[in-house]
Amino acid sequence: MKKITDVLVVGELNIDLILDALDSFPEIGKEKRAGSMTYTLGSSSAIFAANLSVLGTRVAFLGKIGKDDFGNKVLADLKKSGVDTSFILRDETVKTGITVILNQGEHRAMVTYPGAMEHLSSDEITDEDLLKANHLHISSIFLQPALKKNISSLLKRAQSLGLTTSLDPQWDPAEQWDLDLSSVSEHLDLFFPNEQEFFHLTGADSIKEGARQLSDSCVLVIKQSNKGATLVKKGEIMKAEAIVNDSPTDVIGAGDSFNAGFIFKYIQTEPLEECLKFANITGAVSTTGAGGTAAIHSFEQVMGVAKENLGFEET
Repeated sequence: MKKITDVLVVGELNIDLILDALDSFPEIGKEKRAGSMTYTLGSSSAIFAANLSVLGTRVAFLGKIGKDDFGNKVLADLKKSGVDTSFILRDETVKTGITVILNQGEHRAMVTYPGAMEHLSSDEITDEDLLKANHLHISSIFLQPALKKNISSLLKRAQSLGLTTSLDPQWDPAEQWDLDLSSVSEHLDLFFPNEQEFFHLTGADSIKEGARQLSDSCVLVIKQSNKGATLVKKGEIMKAEAIVNDSPTDVIGAGDSFNAGFIFKYIQTEPLEECLKFANITGAVSTTGAGGTAAIHSFEQVMGVAKENLGFEET
């Protein structure tokens, strides 16, 4: 079957309502003010897809939304970024979700109404869908219980059809962290937790100890904010220093942009060291705009911002 996309993204879709520059975080019975507001495309998966697409990769998205105004905006914003939305399912019995994000400096709090994203199941992702792509990326598995139920079998199916695979688990709102890492990682090429998520998932006290719970075939990439990132492959550890934005507009989507930068290089079969370096660049550049997608426009633009505004120097 003809490959019509480089990366098929399977995941949650919602709108973000971002309130920035809070006086302080909300307290019961009190009203607080925000300095600015942004209404934009949300969700980890969508931010990843949009940024990967504008970098120059063919990207398609498979998710579920409602037949409502929020769903219309999701489709319009993804299309504007060049993402193929023909795989997206619309269901009139559910509503498109929304996340309200409160930002104060580098700290944030979020409340999500999941809506349609909770109803996407692996049964709705056919072999025909998978065969149209070279790589499968999944994100925010804990917000998608119907998909999470058979996540290992979906990843196994993708690999058996010749796709490479990646997963960013994201935060578990229930804080149960009930993901069978041994089974899931057996069918993963890349695993993208942040440091907090990794330690919650593994219960380990160190990266080296936690990495032992993963299959040797899986490359672990841990996002560590201003500490940079750590990559583990078959017990070998590689670290990359962060590119720090001292005056971030906000940090929404920085991890998703990091993933996009990594996958952009990875599917070009670049060395893992180069993938990690560019992931740090895209993660940092994303913090120069609001909402996760406003700061990323092209590969050339990202490199220009990194050099001119963030002090990046090529070696």
